[in-house]
Amino acid sequence: MRFIAIFISSLLLISCSSTPRAPVIDRAPGSPSAPKPAAKATEKDWRPDTYTVKKGDTLYSIGLEYGYDYREIAQTNNIPAPYTIYIGQQLKLKDSRAAVTAAASDPAAGEAESSGVVITPLDMGSGTAENVQSAPTTATAAAPPLISEPKALREPYSEQALNAPIVQAKAMPAATPPATAATGSAAAQTAAPAAQPAESPKAAPAAANGDIAWAWPATGKVIAGFNEGGNAKGIDIGGTTGQPIKAAAPGKVIYSGSDLRGYGKLVIVKHNATYLSVYAHNSKILVKEGEQVSRGQQIAEMGSTDTDRTKLHFEIRRQGKSVDPASYLPANPG
Repeated sequence: MRFIAIFISSLLLISCSSTPRAPVIDRAPGSPSAPKPAAKATEKDWRPDTYTVKKGDTLYSIGLEYGYDYREIAQTNNIPAPYTIYIGQQLKLKDSRAAVTAAASDPAAGEAESSGVVITPLDMGSGTAENVQSAPTTATAAAPPLISEPKALREPYSEQALNAPIVQAKAMPAATPPATAATGSAAAQTAAPAAQPAESPKAAPAAANGDIAWAWPATGKVIAGFNEGGNAKGIDIGGTTGQPIKAAAPGKVIYSGSDLRGYGKLVIVKHNATYLSVYAHNSKILVKEGEQVSRGQQIAEMGSTDTDRTKLHFEIRRQGKSVDPASYLPANPG
């Protein structure tokens, strides 16, 4: 009887010590039970397919506004240099949705969309259960494609190179009226010439200057004056390296860089549909393309890049043509 009691006790001890292992749940990638993230919404391109040219527009300003290189717009619409556009003209803008679609279908992004969690068997041999949490795997979202703003011409300096991207919109040319039939054989053989529209008189600089209050861009002595017939398309103001260069009038920075040979580190500010100002040979540029600047705001530091001495080369351009800054600026304070 004692032997039977010992045998039963042994069986009870064996059954208590043989605890089954925890089940294995596999949630690796590709498993049907693995949760999948919600599908990403396709990013909609905010830019229009077409654009209607308005007064004062240029291919450069349109490209800058909508994130295109003006040369792409010119190529799409078969517009040759010097890139003349007309008020009311409808331009096709390059469709960039393909780039967004390509980015969304990137296989690298697809690999990061789902992550699996594998639960390993819990060792129960010690007789105590520990709380085990698997760290969540976070997929890093792919950065959206950057839209590069259009840059200025990458060509050696010339008047055409500097002016090409700023040809303003013109009025649509008038249709030529049909020739009127005249009596008499001689009149019938000679077609009457089409009437040419009268050319509007150009306003004098002083009259056109009424809506802009110009200020000197730097303090210093004028060391070289304007020469319309020569290479001096502006004035040179002497000074010291690092001296503040300020915007002569409020406007929008349409170029900031050093790609136009002969100008060094250059800033171009567009003030309105008529006027631009040019600031060359800077040692440091403090503004970016597309930035709005106010009159007297520092935009650069004086330097000697691409020239033989420290100075500011300053130009005022009216409808793309250089004019004498002395006719627009107040008395020189320096």
